[in-house]
Amino acid sequence: MRLDYFLAHSTGLSRKQVKALIGRGEVQVEGEPRPKANTRLASGQGVWLRGEPLALPGHRYLMLHKPAGVVCSTEDPEHRTVLDLIPVELRRDLHPAGRLDRDTTGLVLLTSDGDWSHRLTSPNHQCAKRYRVRCADPVSDGDLQALRDGVLLRGEEKATLPAKAERVGESELLLTITEGRYHQVKRMLAARGNRVVGLHREQIGAIVLDAGLAPGEYRALTEEEIASL
Repeated sequence: MRLDYFLAHSTGLSRKQVKALIGRGEVQVEGEPRPKANTRLASGQGVWLRGEPLALPGHRYLMLHKPAGVVCSTEDPEHRTVLDLIPVELRRDLHPAGRLDRDTTGLVLLTSDGDWSHRLTSPNHQCAKRYRVRCADPVSDGDLQALRDGVLLRGEEKATLPAKAERVGESELLLTITEGRYHQVKRMLAARGNRVVGLHREQIGAIVLDAGLAPGEYRALTEEEIASL
């Protein structure tokens, strides 16, 4: 893990504040006479701020920009998992709070806090999730209204809860749902005779995927983001 990431996680300071501390020589790293912000820390390597030892907090809350081809699991014998994108030092007890299909990209939340994860994923809380959906065929006004009213998925007896649906291109829409049924977005469009060819999650509750994160990158959640769920 980079020194600036470690400091941001352990102190709650911004990256800009952390780099200023390092530049002023207020941060010491075991075995590094003049550490820089991009110094790579080895497992167990000590870090001090103004003479006080630092450690990562007990619970961790991260947002990850999941790329395609990565599975939302703690382990998988055949594919890379979301944990493989996180430094080893941060992985302890981490798990994805909710899942995305392997070919779906976008916002994934990772945490070591089981209670927080339960609040996020419990059907009783109906946490809203917004997706950018690319379809094989044009999306009609009738399709939008059906999604807003609720559609009956194949093999089920109860229609989906009303969704927010906004067309942003002839074959592209923003879809916000409050359920987490199996392959729900894909099945909702299939129920309208369409096919999803691209799916990207942009938001969970009040937490929006950081535009500065490239696919495969992550950052710690802010206190406000953690408290919002």
